[in-house]
Amino acid sequence: MRIAISLLSLLFYLSISAQHSFDGTCKDLSHIIEMERHHHKQLSHFKSNELTHNYDINYHRLEWEVDPAENYIRGRVTTYFQPIEPDFQQINFDLAQNMQVNAIIYRGDTLSHSFSNTDNLKIDLPGVLDFGQMDSIEVQYEGTPVSLGFGSFEQSTHQGVPILWTLSEPYGAKTWWPCKQDLVDKIDSIDIIVRTPAAYRVAANGILTTEVEDGNEKIYTWQHRYPIPAYLIAIAVTNYSTFSDFVELSTGDSLEILNYVFPEDHNYAVGELENTIEIMELFNDLFGDYPFANEKYGHAQFAWGGGMEHQTMSFMGSFSYGLQAHELAHQWFGNKVTCGSWEDIWLNEGFATYLTGLTSEFLGDEEGWHDWKEGRINHITSQDGGSVWVDDTTNVSRIFSGRLSYSKGAMLLHMLRWQLGDDDFFQAIRNYVDDENLAFSYAKTKDLQKHLEMESGLDLSEFFNDWFYGQGFPSYQVTWVNLPGQVKIKLEQATSHFSVDFFEMSVPIRVFGNNGQDSLLKLAHNYSGQEFEVTLPFQVTAVSFDPELWLVSADNTVEELIINATETRNLENLIKITPNPFDNILNIELNTNDSFELIEVIAADGQLLKTINQNKFQGKIDTNNWPAGIYFLRFIAGENAIVKSVVKK
Repeated sequence: MRIAISLLSLLFYLSISAQHSFDGTCKDLSHIIEMERHHHKQLSHFKSNELTHNYDINYHRLEWEVDPAENYIRGRVTTYFQPIEPDFQQINFDLAQNMQVNAIIYRGDTLSHSFSNTDNLKIDLPGVLDFGQMDSIEVQYEGTPVSLGFGSFEQSTHQGVPILWTLSEPYGAKTWWPCKQDLVDKIDSIDIIVRTPAAYRVAANGILTTEVEDGNEKIYTWQHRYPIPAYLIAIAVTNYSTFSDFVELSTGDSLEILNYVFPEDHNYAVGELENTIEIMELFNDLFGDYPFANEKYGHAQFAWGGGMEHQTMSFMGSFSYGLQAHELAHQWFGNKVTCGSWEDIWLNEGFATYLTGLTSEFLGDEEGWHDWKEGRINHITSQDGGSVWVDDTTNVSRIFSGRLSYSKGAMLLHMLRWQLGDDDFFQAIRNYVDDENLAFSYAKTKDLQKHLEMESGLDLSEFFNDWFYGQGFPSYQVTWVNLPGQVKIKLEQATSHFSVDFFEMSVPIRVFGNNGQDSLLKLAHNYSGQEFEVTLPFQVTAVSFDPELWLVSADNTVEELIINATETRNLENLIKITPNPFDNILNIELNTNDSFELIEVIAADGQLLKTINQNKFQGKIDTNNWPAGIYFLRFIAGENAIVKSVVKK
């Protein structure tokens, strides 16, 4: 905090009219993001196959033969479909060209096929199908899938035991089965039937309906009866050990959390995965019951350090609390409602990141919640530019930007919560995920904005223009002065990027008095230089900008104006405080020995903790017994004073 002491400046200030009163985890923005970038790098120029846009998929029967000791798949995929355009006489699937197609079966006959240079399997039908006419076709194939990055189809080991697993987001499904890769058409229903050696178990989407022995092999049948995009269909096969936990839903029904883990990690996993129960109870309370409640939720351990939110069964490389929360959050945001464009990936990743933060707020402690927000803000403001909106969907590193799609996307939601208030914000989000046009389908950012505006009555166009499309963040300069019975505050703002000249939004300011009084002010900031007069029942001794970290901002300053009728002096350059933030010892360097008579230490709640006389000051303050948080140091020199904020880690 800095002092401004010019009497002329003060008079100018007072002459302007007041305007208003008032974790080694996945998707935790570090390891997982770098892994995702590596995985998707080869896919940077892929766009959805326009040849697949003329039909709708109703059902897949996915029959696969795999051995986790071999990097190979034999498959038979039966697709039920309906033409959605006239003159339909050719069906196309996305399938990697290295796959060997053995037969195309249509109405009992074998059809010819061909590949194009874009991994497109083209099949000419013997006649024209009518618009909306249901039909089916079967593709028999086999081959060694091309592994992309950390593996759209991967064969590995754990403690010498083979494991096979898939991870297709966003464009990897076509490397191991004939599908339709887009963000337009969800498959209404699937059956997954996997034959594998009897020593292994198969984890997949939905409910395990049968497990049949056939000689030295077993056949597992999983059924999933909710709409699903191709990239969320997955299998994992190894010598799994299984156990279940259960969560009670609002209907009174009990939902199974089915866990497939490596035998060597069984006891560890049992202890760690108990946390999923409280996390799911929180998300159920905030956003409505788990979306796939007629089936299950589960975890399948796989040989990778990250995780993936496969529908109804997340694949987990570890069992950290943050990873559990992030992947579970995706079942609502990413799976129930899926981003309808890679431009809007924040609707998946920003939400999942924010919900992970909410576990710190609602299930953790105040310090952990503060640290989570501070970490996201520091991440975002480490660079001056960047929008949440993905302006280049051919650049996968840009799509999966940890700073923008994850951190800034999460904090965009947090700032919307501040603007709307908790009641309107959480109700609007529930309306969004329950919207019959969006639930189990796709959404764009405009769909979320519509629900936020409908619930709150606010026009959020300017907010989304600034924070979703615009780049950068604001820096605030706060100046305040005590007047009889009130405090006067002036807010100025600079922006880090030219794309936004001013971020128009409410600003949180907390003011403190001597006897523990405090008040949080919500100032509607409409232009730089705006002034506010606020009547208070106490005299303000300190002012803190956004102490609860609602806003994405950086390099903020708070200055107090002091009136001195006989002499005004700028004492700012006489004080040097290091380090700040600090651990236990706070070093204070005063450039002259007689500059200040007193130093007052004030807690964040306004309580006077300590008074230090100048002649007893030793140049440092031992804060070993202070709890972490914000403190204010008030340096008093005659009728002048400087208030500086410090933060203990």
